Amino acid sequence: MERGSSFSTEERSYGDAKLDDDGLQKRTGTFISTTAHIITGVIGSGVLSLAWAFAQLGWVAGPVSLLVFAVITWFTSVLLADCYRYPDGKRNYTYMDAVTAHLGGSNVKVCGTAQHSNLVGTGISYTITTALSMSAISKSNCYHKYGHGADCKHTNNTYIILFGVAQIILSQIPNFHKLSFLSLIAAIMSFTYSSIGLGLSIDRIARGGHVKTSLMGQPIGADLSSADKMWNTFAALGDIAFAYSFSNILVEIQDTIKASPRENKVMKQATFAGIAISTVFYMLCGVLGYAAFGNDAPSNFLTGFGFYDPFWLIDLANVCIIVHLLGAYQVFTQPLFAFVEEQCKRKWPESRFVNHESTIKVVPALPALSFSAFRLVWRSAYVVVTTFVSMLLPFFNDFVGLIGAAAFWPLTVYFPIEMYIARAKIRRLSFTWVWLQILSVVCFIISVVASAGSIRGLIQSVKTFQPFHVES
Repeated sequence: MERGSSFSTEERSYGDAKLDDDGLQKRTGTFISTTAHIITGVIGSGVLSLAWAFAQLGWVAGPVSLLVFAVITWFTSVLLADCYRYPDGKRNYTYMDAVTAHLGGSNVKVCGTAQHSNLVGTGISYTITTALSMSAISKSNCYHKYGHGADCKHTNNTYIILFGVAQIILSQIPNFHKLSFLSLIAAIMSFTYSSIGLGLSIDRIARGGHVKTSLMGQPIGADLSSADKMWNTFAALGDIAFAYSFSNILVEIQDTIKASPRENKVMKQATFAGIAISTVFYMLCGVLGYAAFGNDAPSNFLTGFGFYDPFWLIDLANVCIIVHLLGAYQVFTQPLFAFVEEQCKRKWPESRFVNHESTIKVVPALPALSFSAFRLVWRSAYVVVTTFVSMLLPFFNDFVGLIGAAAFWPLTVYFPIEMYIARAKIRRLSFTWVWLQILSVVCFIISVVASAGSIRGLIQSVKTFQPFHVES
């Protein structure tokens, strides 16, 4: 959505049924569309690694860690929802706007760096995950035809490029406010493939087997040193943190909600519903996935071929992952697109290339499309770069863990807490101030150790890695 320069003072008629109180096009988001955005943002590729995370943490720490991350994310999201409007009623359109209004100073630069690097990293991880799912479909059909012992490896480069081409097209959607239909489809897909994974896990458990599980996760032994156990545990915490990563787009989601009832009320309801639904699926996927595979759970339980049959159902699950991540990529990338385009318009207000938009009627029966040459060039270039990086960094588990761990503390915990303290004028060293700071410090420590575990895993993977020659 265009900000600022699109409306002159004379044009801002707040009584106009088509405009909101800030003079911009009236927002139409509802509880349903907001919940869909949240579920699309939350239930992403993180759900696929939960069985592996539980295998590292065990029956006790696995479920407890999942619930703790869910509660913390919900609590800080409630605090963040109140930051959409400043006390004077002025809207904060983005996460950075909220930090600017409540904290200011160097906090804004730190927030911008953390948020935008996380958005880029999430887009890369979704590209990698989609390529793995495309490859899994090809391998599934190959195994079905030639047997489970056949050499069915495929390079991922072609699949990564195909996903990139699709995103170049989808990236021409003008802004976040036009993504409701895509989020609804993506949310349905996430439920579908999660349910298929659960069904396959239940079937595997019912058939019986000799999988080994433990209260403490994968045991230390000949195949796992105490140091490896520690690093894997840290990486598993990063995977769970990534599974709840959506705070970096919460304010942008809230900016799509219509003004009546108040946006923060709808946002809090949608946040509770989205996180609660996601947590139920996460717990089932983690528990049943661990019960089905034991300590040998694959890093991605739908592409790691813990399941082989029925091959058509595995193919369907991976198709759903692909469709879901096509939408999820946009949900996480549109805020970055909007930020860069707004900055460019402020820097070059007279540039026709940057500011001009035209409408194109492609199909007579459908609404006209908004076209911008600048949007086409810069967004396409961005997708090309993330696609290229995805071909260089095809490490699903460790990359997912690093993105989740690095962003969890600053975006999900630190800034929401600090903005709440500033907004509520909580006195320093008061009881509320102290326990909020303790929560922040504990989460900071978790983020540091989880990041370290994921970085160590990436280093181990790089030792045997050949750029552009990755097979799966």
